[in-house]
Parts: sequence; structure tokens; C-alpha cells
Amino acid sequence: MSSRQNKGLYTRRDFLKTAGAAALAMGVAGCPAVVRPSKGRNRIIVLAVDGMDPRLMLDFIRAGGMKNCKALMEQGCFYPLRSSDPPQSPVAWSNFISGTNPGGHGIFDFIARDAPTLKPFLSTSRISPPDRTLRLGKFSIPVSGGEAEQLRKGPAVWDIIAQAGIDSTAIRAPVNFPPVQSGARTISGLATPDIHGSYGIFSFFTDSPEYRDGPVSGGQIQKTYASAGRYPCVLKGPANTFRRDGAGVDIPFEVQTDAGRTMAQIVLGEDRIILRPGEWSEWVRIKFPMLPVLASASGICRFYLKRTEPHLELYASPVNIDPSEPALPVSSPEDFSRRLVREVGSFYTQGMPEDTSALSAKVFGDDDYRVQATLVHEETLRLFDHALHTYNRGFLYFYFSSLDLNSHAFWRTLDAEHPLHDPEVVKRHGDFLPWLYESIDSAVGRAAGLVDEHTTLYVISDHGFTSFRRQFNLNSWLMDNGYARARSRFDRGHASFFGDTDWSGTKAYGLGINSLYLNLRGREPEGTVGPGAEAEALKDELIARLKAERDPATGQPPVTNVFRPEEIYSGPFVSLAPDLIVCYNMNYRASWDTVLGKYPREVFLDNLDPWSGDHCMDAQFLPGVFLCSRPSGLRDPALTDLAPSILSSCGIPVPREMTGRDLFA
Repeated sequence: MSSRQNKGLYTRRDFLKTAGAAALAMGVAGCPAVVRPSKGRNRIIVLAVDGMDPRLMLDFIRAGGMKNCKALMEQGCFYPLRSSDPPQSPVAWSNFISGTNPGGHGIFDFIARDAPTLKPFLSTSRISPPDRTLRLGKFSIPVSGGEAEQLRKGPAVWDIIAQAGIDSTAIRAPVNFPPVQSGARTISGLATPDIHGSYGIFSFFTDSPEYRDGPVSGGQIQKTYASAGRYPCVLKGPANTFRRDGAGVDIPFEVQTDAGRTMAQIVLGEDRIILRPGEWSEWVRIKFPMLPVLASASGICRFYLKRTEPHLELYASPVNIDPSEPALPVSSPEDFSRRLVREVGSFYTQGMPEDTSALSAKVFGDDDYRVQATLVHEETLRLFDHALHTYNRGFLYFYFSSLDLNSHAFWRTLDAEHPLHDPEVVKRHGDFLPWLYESIDSAVGRAAGLVDEHTTLYVISDHGFTSFRRQFNLNSWLMDNGYARARSRFDRGHASFFGDTDWSGTKAYGLGINSLYLNLRGREPEGTVGPGAEAEALKDELIARLKAERDPATGQPPVTNVFRPEEIYSGPFVSLAPDLIVCYNMNYRASWDTVLGKYPREVFLDNLDPWSGDHCMDAQFLPGVFLCSRPSGLRDPALTDLAPSILSSCGIPVPREMTGRDLFA
């Protein structure tokens, strides 16, 4: 697949329609000759359940639950499914989609970095401004195309199926933003940004002294004070790419409370939304004006009135790209998302819709978060049931996020040794994960009702789950062991993204969750490590010392493996990989500060964030689930094997880029 197939080009007309982040006309792949589906197993349904843990599933089955998964095991097969290295969701799902390892698809971590500038970026997609613009006062009118680029390389299984002339649909497809216009019907899922271009920024409006005004991780706290029962608020919009200063397009609105403060009215343009404490609004459509009269960007959000007494507390979800009028492409063909809205109503387009950031920031309590996560799950089930109802031939892929995000949030209810384990939380919410597993099992049952001699059902997950009890500050370890240096002893730990780093005294740095880079001469802007023998010797030293490290509080190693990329990857993009891939022990993970490029004083510390479960550890501990209505003779399946197996079942030649095996050969 050419690089153009993963890009979309802006046109001047598109910019005038949607404000610089307009609907993008995607490059269309050349279609090969139609391949007739093989007789027999020519309908394939894939239920992709992010984070479904095989051990938990088996525990629930042994306890008499998950009867549909049990029936599928008995009819066909079940095996633990080898995940990716590292077992991060964008990496793992890319292994499935492309039928090869990260060396073949180029996704290695949630976060990547531009080596010449050291600027971090989201690893899955990039949006570039237009090359040329015409200045008109404070506005800058595009006269050449901008670009949205999907950074996952190589062909996707659903695109190959569509190009072979077989009906192909992928709903909430992960690592698929922006979608390729290949003939497949797709809605992009995991890694689709909100309207700000981030993984999701919520807003919280309050006059409570409990909160401080300003940004928090994944959100924005906005203090507002009433005058005669009216609270002025501002909903922050996207940067206006038509303006030379790139100023954000913000929407003022007002919250009014009644005399008894028993309800509140949100006055947003012509919309009037009345909520009682504890109530959620439906989706609210918001137009962000970009060019006077000519252009606007459409987003959607939901409001939640947490309380009115003793203080106002109002939550607004991240502003999602509006699927009925997308400001950035979220579907293929481009009108598919509009069609879905007409048929099932509006829906989250944000790739990770469960708002764990609001929970971590203490904007949500556990009860609030559970309600929001349940709303997401119910909406997903409506999309799923619609997809099953309209499915009659070819390939159907459907992605569920609920088990992953909610296992992150509520694993502390399962692990009595987690530092946030609380019997009261277990009493109130210990049933939530088992309920979600049973709900997924019910969805499996509805899909299994379509299985016949011509239809194969797959139920797969990208990785399992474990507890995240202890944090390991990789950059702090590097500094304490002489591999990094702060600008001064007072600067350490204050700035994110290496703002307090003395690069002239730094040999290595961690960024993202599992990535470790050398400060290489000729690659990094202030490189200190010579390429070749010097770099290889440093890698040997780092590997040995990291694997020998022990947590003084537990005696356990935080790191079980450190790999050179060439040891575990193959393909044309190995050179894009981190210099070392750090694989963490059970119950350990890179700290929150490591992800952000910081150097706090502590190397080890408890994880006191509600994000209590994780999977970004050593892949050997965290297999996913492979359930299939068809028996397989291979007992050690991997994510990379699934796309080749599906294509072979459809009678489609497997592209040479795919390195996985056919599970049914």
C-alpha cells in the first residue's frame, strides 16, 4: 500500500465547509481484480473485545457464568492469544489489523517523538496544516491542501477484503484514523481524537473551593461564580486554523439555577438543557465559528450536573467530532457516519470514550464514573445490535472498549493487595467488571446466533490484564545512575517533556510507556552517545542494570525483559522503533511521570491513581483471548496470525507484508 492510501488531502472547498479541520478527501487505493469468496466459510464476524482477560473469563465460566463463551469454546476452540511487544492497545490492534509485528506497521507506543526536535506526538496519526495560505486581515485562507495522515503502515485486513470485492464493515475500528477510502464501511475507534486533536479533554465548571482553576491531566477546571443565580462559563473549542494566531474558538454559555437550587438550566446558543443533580444530558450539537458566515466546525458533547449544593459542579464531556457533520474524517465512505446517526442516533467518536481522566482528577467519584462508563457501553451495544441486524454477508468487525477502560478503573476491586483496595468500594462496585463480562457474553450469544456452516465467529482480545500496584520512574532511575543530568539540582522533576534536562550530560531518556531512547549523536539535537560500538555497549549496560534492579519495598524486579528492537521485530520500519523496549514485571509499570518525560525524586512509589489495572507490562504475562466457532490445529495463536487466517478463509491471497500464519491451514 502506498503512503498516499493512509493520507487525506484538504481542499479549499473542504476548508470553507468545516474550518480548517474539514472533511478530508482520502486517496483511494487501486482495487485488484475481484476474488470470488471460497465456498463454505465465506461470512466472518469478529468481535474485538479490548482487554478481555483469559484468566478472568475462565474464572467466570467455572463459576457458572459466560455461557455463550463456554458454548463457543466447546463448539470450536479457545486458546490464549499472544499479544504484541509491548502489549499496548494501539500496538496490539495494529498487529491484528496488519497481520505483522511493529516492524511491519510502525506503531511502537502510544507516544512517539520527533528525534531532531524531541517533540512528542501521538503515534497513530498526524494532522498537518496547509502548505500555502492567503492572508486576509487576521485570517489565513488555505490555498493548498493540508493533510491528515494515518501513521500505521501497510494494508488493513478490512480494506483488503473490500478491495477483493467482498462486503466489509469495521465499526469502531482501532488505529484507523483517518479511515482509508477503500470500499470498506468503517467507523474509526481507538486513537480517534476529540475536536481538539487530543485523546479527550473534559471541562468542569464549579465555584467549589475544593478545585483549583486550570488544566489537569485530560481536562480543564474552570472556576465560575454566580451573579443572581447565573454562572458564566466558556466551552473551549478547537484552535482556529484560519486565524494567523491560531486562537481557540470558544463558546460562551450560561448556567442558571432555580431559587431552590433543585435544578439548573444550561443556556448554550439556542439550546436550553434542564438537568437535575445527578442527571446527564443527551448529546448537544455545538457549532464553533471559524470564518464569519462561511465556515464552522461541528462537535457534540454531553453535560452532567453533578450537584448544585453547596456549590455548582457541572461536567462537560470532551467535545467529540460530530459524526453527523464530521470536522475530521471518522468514516469510510465519508457519509457512513451520517447514515449511522440517522439510523441509531449520535454516538461517541472519541477513541477512548470512558472518561478515566475525570475519575483520576477527582472530578468524578466512582459512582459518577460508573454511570458514564455504563452510558458508553449501552451506546456501544446499540451500535452493535444495529451492525448485527444489518449484516448479511462478507466481513463484520466490531470493537468493544468497555472491558479495557473499566478494568483500568476498577481493577482495585479485584486485587486485595492494591494500595487503593477498599472494602467499601468493593461493596459498591465489585460487581461492575463481572457485569460487563456477562454483558459482553450476551453480545457473543447474539452474534453466535448467526453462525452456520458458512459463517465463522471470532471473539478476540488484544491482551489480558493485571494489577498496577507500583510505579517505576525510569527517568529518575536513569538520573540516579548517571545516565541523565538535570540543569541544576533545584530543577529536577519540575518540568514535563524534559524541560529541566541538561542534554550535554544525558545518555538516555524514557518517553511513552515502554520506550527507552539513547541520546544519539547525529540523531538527537544534542546527542552525546556515539553510534555503533559505543551505543551498543550502552545498550548492553542498560539492559543488564535494569534487569538487576530491585524494588526495596518488595524485593521484586520492576523489569523482567529489555529488548533490542531487532530481536523481536522484523520488517521495513524497525529503524523507527525505540532503541530499547522495556518490559515491566507483573504489578509494575512505568510511572505517570515517565510517560511525560519528568524526573521526580522517587524511583519507586505506590500507584495511588484509580487507574489501578494495566497491561503495559511484559507480554508473556498478558495473553489475550482467541475464541472461534471453528477448530484450529495451532495451539499457540498470535494476533499476527488472525488477518492471514481471515483472508485465507475468504479465498484472498495473503499479502507478502503479512508475516502471520494461517491458523486453519
